Amino acid sequence: MAVDVETVRRVRAVFVCGLSATLSIAAHAVAGGAVPQQDALVFLAGLAVASGMLAAETRLPVPLLLVLGQIAGHLVLGLHDGHLHTPAPGMLVAHAVAVAVAALLVRGAERSCEVALTALCRMIPALFRALPVTVAESIRITDRPRVGPGVRLVGGVGSRGPPAVLR
Repeated sequence: MAVDVETVRRVRAVFVCGLSATLSIAAHAVAGGAVPQQDALVFLAGLAVASGMLAAETRLPVPLLLVLGQIAGHLVLGLHDGHLHTPAPGMLVAHAVAVAVAALLVRGAERSCEVALTALCRMIPALFRALPVTVAESIRITDRPRVGPGVRLVGGVGSRGPPAVLR
């Protein structure tokens, strides 16, 4: 498969970024946390972008990046609301399941991107193939204007190139 690896990396980065922030906010809401304020959301978005950049620039496993995003999101939202606590075993299992499902979604998105790019690479050459062009044979022009001696062609009138005055 001839696939643009850079595009697949960008897809991975976007999905890791979005899922990292979304899972953190959803887990915070399920745990009974308040709606995050604007400052916490901005900080969480920055952390999500950082995890997305790590996903694009390194080959760290996606589940590890999602776990790190969950930990960072839990710390940010817990510190902001003032109820930072050690997660219970049930919450850890829920986070583990959420990370596993998110990792499968990211892998599915990468695979779908690869398949779509491969299909496009096969279609585009057929769609934009050059049409055959018939080239007409050149015709030699033999017509020469009859100009008597002593007549100079100066200016824009005449059958030759630039005027003799400009040479």
